Amino acid sequence: MEAELSFPLGFRWGVSTSAYQIEGAVAEGGRGPSTWDTFCAEPGRILDGDTGTVACDHFHRYAEDVALMRELGVDTYRFSFSWPRIQPSGTGPGNAAGLDFYDRLIDTLLGAGIQPTPTLYHWDTPQPLEDEGGWLSRSIADRFADYAALLAARFADRVPQWITINEPMVLTLMGYSLGAHAPGKELLFDALPVAHHQLLAHGRAVQALRAGGRPRLASRPTTRRPGRPATASRTRKRPGCTTT
Repeated sequence: MEAELSFPLGFRWGVSTSAYQIEGAVAEGGRGPSTWDTFCAEPGRILDGDTGTVACDHFHRYAEDVALMRELGVDTYRFSFSWPRIQPSGTGPGNAAGLDFYDRLIDTLLGAGIQPTPTLYHWDTPQPLEDEGGWLSRSIADRFADYAALLAARFADRVPQWITINEPMVLTLMGYSLGAHAPGKELLFDALPVAHHQLLAHGRAVQALRAGGRPRLASRPTTRRPGRPATASRTRKRPGCTTT
């Protein structure tokens, strides 16, 4: 007999997305190309040749999407900023049209009583940065810190909680070691610097966000699945969760 599941006072119900999965509008509003645009354009990489060119069209339909969230009754929305929409080349000043889009999204969420919880990076590296070495290059940590500071300066007054990098293990393994995700490199153990540089970038981004007035940070997300015993007799031997 399973124990009754309960949630602590203040538990927040939320939904989550990432920019490339839902936004579409990859060539609108000054957005530059990302590693996922390049990866999806390579024949044979993606089933049926699908791309994020349109996706869920969230860039144009965000107000409808927020209304659906409100109907669901969620009080938190975790989304990701698109780095190439904010900085098309991965460096320099922010792209006004991209920043304006996230202004509208955040204000619409707040108007619906939903807390915005953005992720700075969900695997969509600006292609110009990848051309310079991407996450194999230590210099990307400094570029990421600049990007974080830019976002904090624009949105810290309305965003109470931030996430830096989504699942760094996945980018390292699937993107640079095995080549199953963008940027599609098959470096095996030579991909390990990617993990180090993401950790360094996380630290630099935390410093930038705190300097921008946002000390409240969520941990870097990892993939977790509930672990259940195969039989009742094994319940005491294998409690808790497994992490992959």
